[in-house]
Order: sequence, then structure tokens, then C-alpha cells
Amino acid sequence: MPSDCISFKDTGYFSKLICNYLAEAEMLKPLYNRFPNIDNFKAQIEEKSTFYSQESRSVLVQVLKKQYKSLETSEDTLININALSKNTTFTVTTGHQLNLFTGPLYFLHKIVSTINLAKQLKAKYPKNNFVPIYWMASEDHDFEEINYFNFKGKKIQWNREASGAVGELNTKGLEAVFNVFSKELGIGKNADRLRELFKKAYLEHNNLADATFYLANQLFKENGLVIIEANNKDLKQLFIPYVEKELIEQISKQKVLETNAKIEALDFKIQVNPRLINLFYITESVRERIVLENDVYKVLNTTISWNKNEILKEVNDFPERFSPNVILRPLYQEVILPNLCYIGGGGELAYWFQLKENFKAFNVVLPMLLLRNSVLIKTKQQANKLERLNITNKDIFLKRESFINKKVREISNIDIDFSSQIMHLENQFLALHELAKQTDESFVGAVTAQEKKQIKGLKNLEKRLLKAQKRKLKDHVTRITDLQNQLFPNNSLQERNTNFSELYLEFGDDLIPELLANLEPLKGEFTVLTI
Repeated sequence: MPSDCISFKDTGYFSKLICNYLAEAEMLKPLYNRFPNIDNFKAQIEEKSTFYSQESRSVLVQVLKKQYKSLETSEDTLININALSKNTTFTVTTGHQLNLFTGPLYFLHKIVSTINLAKQLKAKYPKNNFVPIYWMASEDHDFEEINYFNFKGKKIQWNREASGAVGELNTKGLEAVFNVFSKELGIGKNADRLRELFKKAYLEHNNLADATFYLANQLFKENGLVIIEANNKDLKQLFIPYVEKELIEQISKQKVLETNAKIEALDFKIQVNPRLINLFYITESVRERIVLENDVYKVLNTTISWNKNEILKEVNDFPERFSPNVILRPLYQEVILPNLCYIGGGGELAYWFQLKENFKAFNVVLPMLLLRNSVLIKTKQQANKLERLNITNKDIFLKRESFINKKVREISNIDIDFSSQIMHLENQFLALHELAKQTDESFVGAVTAQEKKQIKGLKNLEKRLLKAQKRKLKDHVTRITDLQNQLFPNNSLQERNTNFSELYLEFGDDLIPELLANLEPLKGEFTVLTI
């Protein structure tokens, strides 16, 4: 289907940091390992090969086979899991929270970016294998961030008390959510398919991690996606030396703060802040920070405590109880996976930029960092309306007021742009300023005040004329704003607001194949796609 691209910078929705990164600005190069272009993967493969052990591969494959044992698994996914035992196989990874029914649409975009990058790497480096990985963020604890999704302007929400890691939450109470969602879906083949997906995922699995695992597998199993639930004792055993180092030396805080100072000196915002110990202690109902006070390790809001030897014994006996926070989770990922590249959104990449020196201190290879594909999806009907209204792809990304003003000026039969008159006025006042200087300096201030007054007057007249034309062209303004509202719900990017189910109702099984056919992860541009 027709697709077009617009630069991330021109969308107006991406931070200065990300736009500078995409432009490969020199000042940001100390914050990452290699920029993600196809040729740089050769050196990344070589570097990762020297770090990742065969023992780690064996553990990874065994764990994945256990996790997939009870699932209907595609041949491509099984081939990819088995391929991970070979030292010529590497991964590209994306991660996402366990949002209810996948949450925002960019869940799909992240995974499609990952699958397509693996294919692109295989074409470039045929002697190697590349496996797309979806890392489930099952150890997160912020239930309020994940307990809902938006559907046709309504919030479908799971209301319950929650504590501990979200992946462990039982799915009790989701029958009520299913009933609400089912009514909203209406009738038809695509609606029935969505009901089946939700029902089998959430009403036939006992916890949120298993439900999300099933759902992601159903959506992407035919594309060889491998899903990993990293909240696993065998995988965490591989991470024991790093947990011990964090507990004893507490080096993460120092290294990240040093990098934060460099980032702030470049006038960029800090995304996350480190703690003295960047670990949580988790059990079935507890996920609390570990703190160090007077040589005693404590779990906040509990009576649990250890001395140094006791906590090191706890780590070795029960590694599954130690959960990395946002500072150490990327490190854990790179320890247990033969990973080359992490694919994430702008906010994710921003905190990865804070971690390079910490990775170096732990002697772990920092992966390449790739901004995920972003997509605006239009129906053919919407595309036709945009064309009839002479609205370009660049126009539609404008903020609401700028969008309306631009289109009203374009269609108005009178000139509402007073910039030439203002320029003419400014030129006239240049001569008056010179005259004032030559006669009496005291007149300079009076001339400046008069200039400001007259320019302000012209600008006010321009605003009043524009406002009058908006009223006169009210029907046209309504049509263009309705269209922009459809594509940018809540004045936000479609992918950050809309759930995939809304588009699946429209496009059915064509939705994911169209994304796979059109998204180019290394292109570095925002995609506008008509299906």
C-alpha cells in the first residue's frame, strides 16, 4: 500500500536529544557504542562474540524451550530458539511493559522493527543468524501504567488492587473487562477474532505474564519472534556476579551520575536517576528497594535485613528474588542475551544514553541503540479526504492552532499574512532611528516605542482578520480538524494513544503484514502508511 516518510524532526513530536542522535551529532558520540547503520553491525558482532559464552547460550536455550513448551509454537520460532545455541547466532531485542491487550499501537511497531531488522541483518551477513526478541517487562511494578488501553476514545480499564511484580498478578477480574470490551467491539469477523484473542489470553491464563506471552506469540509467531520471560531463576543465576558487584561496590550510582553530568552540560534532560543500590527484592507479593544503612542491607517497608555475608548467600541461593531496576535491567538483558541492538522509543533511548560508562565498569558490551519505527496509519478514505482538502503529510503533523491557521490562510480569498507590511514598517523605522540619532538621542526611545506599538497593532489586526476568516470558513475548519482528530487522537501521535484492536477492526489480518512490508528500521524516518 502507499507509504511516505517524514523526518522525525519535522513531525514536531520528538525531542532535541533524539533528533540530534539521528543526525549523528558529534557531541552525543561519547554516549553510545556504535550508530545503528548496517555496516557497523560487523564490528558489533565481533565485539559481542568475545564476551558471550557458550554456557550462557545453553542456559538461554533451555529456558526458552521450557517457556514455550505449553504454547503452540511456529516452526520459524522453534528454529530461532535452537539457532541460539550456535555461536554464530545473535539477537536484536525490543522490550515493552505488560500493557493490557498490548496498550498503545507502538507495541506492534516495536516488534515489527525488530523482526525486520533481523531479516535485514541476515541479508547483509548471511553466515550469521539473527533472532528477533521481545523482552517482557514482567518485573515492573507500576500497575497504573499498564492496566488500561484506549479504544475508540474510551478507556478500557482493569480495576483492582495490585502489588509486587506485575507479571505475577493473577488475571482474576478480567472477565468484567472482557464483557465491556466485547460490547464495544460490535459484530463481524474481525470483532470475533479480537474477542477470541482477549478471551484466550486473559481468561485462560493465570497471570499477566503468561497472558501477554500468549498474546504476543499469537500475533507474531509466524514471523519467528522469540519472547522471553526473564524473571527466571536459571537466567538470573547468570547475573549473580553482577548483582554481587552492585551490592558490594555500588558502582552504578557513581558511573551514571558522571554520565548525567555530561548530558546536562549538553543541555539535555536526564531521564532516570540512579540509587546507591539499583536492585529490588521480590517475592510473590513484594517488590521493594534494597537499601544499605550502617552496613546493614534492608528491604524497604519490610522487616527483612542481612549483613554482607548473609545477603551474598541469599543472592546465590535465591537469585530469582533480586530484580534489577531501570539502571540495571539493560545490563541484565545484555548479560543473558547474545544481543547486538536494542530497539526502543525516544524515552527508552534517552536512559540508555546514561549507561555507557556503567556497562564499561561491569565489562559488558553496550548494544547499538535504534529508534523504533514510528507510523501513522491512514485508511484509503482518510487519504482521499486529505487529498481533496489539499492537506499534505507534513501539514497533518502541525499542532492544532498552526494547522488551522495555515489551512485558513491557504484557502482564504484575501491575504491574511501581514509579514510584508510589517517588514515595510520596520524598514521605514530604520530611517527614523537614524534621523533620531542625528538630531536628539532622547528621541530614539520614543521612536522605538512607536515602532513596537505600530507593529503590535498590525499583528493584532492580522489575528482579528484570521479569526474572522475562521468563522467565515467554519465548515471547512470543522472538516479538517475532524480529520486531524481521527489521525491524532487527543492531539497526540496515533501510535501513542490508539490500541491495535481499533485498526484490526478496520484492516483485519492485513494490519501486521502491511507493517512488515513497509517498515524499514534503519531508514530513520517517520512512516505514513495508507492501508
